[in-house]
Amino acid sequence: MARDGALYTCQSCGAVHPKWAGQCAACGAWNTLVEESLAAPPGALSPSRSGKKRGLVFEGLESLSPPPPRIATGVDEFDRVCGGGVVPGSAILLAGDPGVGKSTLLLQVCAEAARRGAACAYISGEEAVEQIRARAHRMGLADAGVSLAAETALRDIIAGLKQGAFNMVVIDSIQTLWSDAHDAGPGSVTQVRACAGELVRLAKQRGIAIILVGHVTKDGQIAGPRVVEHMVDAVLAFEGERGYPFRILRGSKNRFGATDEIGVFEMTDAGLAEVKNPSSLFLNESGARAAGAAVFAGIEGSRPVLVEFQALVAPSVYGTPRRTVVGWDAGRLAMVMAVLDSRCGLGFAARDVYLNVAGGLRINEPAADLAAAAALVSSALDVALPQACVVFGEISLSGDIRPVSRMESRLKEAVKLGFSSALAPGAMDGGSGMRVSGVSRLADAVGRIGDGTWD
Repeated sequence: MARDGALYTCQSCGAVHPKWAGQCAACGAWNTLVEESLAAPPGALSPSRSGKKRGLVFEGLESLSPPPPRIATGVDEFDRVCGGGVVPGSAILLAGDPGVGKSTLLLQVCAEAARRGAACAYISGEEAVEQIRARAHRMGLADAGVSLAAETALRDIIAGLKQGAFNMVVIDSIQTLWSDAHDAGPGSVTQVRACAGELVRLAKQRGIAIILVGHVTKDGQIAGPRVVEHMVDAVLAFEGERGYPFRILRGSKNRFGATDEIGVFEMTDAGLAEVKNPSSLFLNESGARAAGAAVFAGIEGSRPVLVEFQALVAPSVYGTPRRTVVGWDAGRLAMVMAVLDSRCGLGFAARDVYLNVAGGLRINEPAADLAAAAALVSSALDVALPQACVVFGEISLSGDIRPVSRMESRLKEAVKLGFSSALAPGAMDGGSGMRVSGVSRLADAVGRIGDGTWD
């Protein structure tokens, strides 16, 4: 057993062990157990010396006073993902890969909110104040009234925030903070959990909207204990593929708005520029469509987005065919190929298959099954789909094409961008200017693609 007041915590998954071991029994990682003390954090509850129990004051669901208005940051894409603005007293965790632009985004959010009258503070544990000023000057935000500080001691940060009257505070990042109530080093599971808990408590007590920047592991998961994601009110992921200037802000948790909402940005020399119409970025508008390309009409949160699926089916040189997919689920691709093999007679056993979602966007919804299948069939048969055609629908293992949600919104977005035909589940009215080719079986869709019949 460990000595009194100490346990061993896995720095990879957060599992607690009574004694040290070379391998964590929970996640299997080696040499990740670190001894951490059990000292109580500041403000921890302790039993009353008088022996009296504290009572609870219960309140009803109805409130006589209206809730405070949301803080409009002025960055519309950020406000969209947050549910219409930042809620006072909320805690938001923003995570992303190194160099994706997390600090740039939040500095821009603070500056635009300050220009609209909000009292904003930006506290960095990774950069000096002069470095933040240099970035703000390059982005044209030097005139915004944002209070800057460079500090990592949690006690000093909380004392400074209590002295000021701030509406929104950015902490960059939570992994750099340390509390003197714990012996563990900055970035450890104990420190991250304790610092996040104190900051969330401060946000609720003072009505301050606090945005915490979080690091991610090499697997793309948010570093630190999973309990931090449960403590905060919203979890946002800032994504971007290397080689592409586009950045996607995606909400995976939001207590005050819809989840899976996205905001689209473009990285420029002057910071992040908002993209009002993401569909125009992810489509190829250079002439006729080549074989192996299909435009998918998808839904990201509440926003319809059109994106191009690109497929290449080629003879395999080696004994084992390659299966490469970028931007879509590899397991989903294997399922679609199996259905095409067994239900439609298309053989992929001796061919290499490559599938790519153009523009660096990642698609997660099952409605993309038919678009991926159409791109594969188009490449395998060397037949191009019509230039003004969109495709969407879910494929079942029996080969049926199942309806998907919000089909009318998908078609309306396609009409706005100049598309005139669609390959979709069942029979439905596409509205003015849209001709819908309804299919109920995947074999019917393959036949229409091969024959070029869309009526």
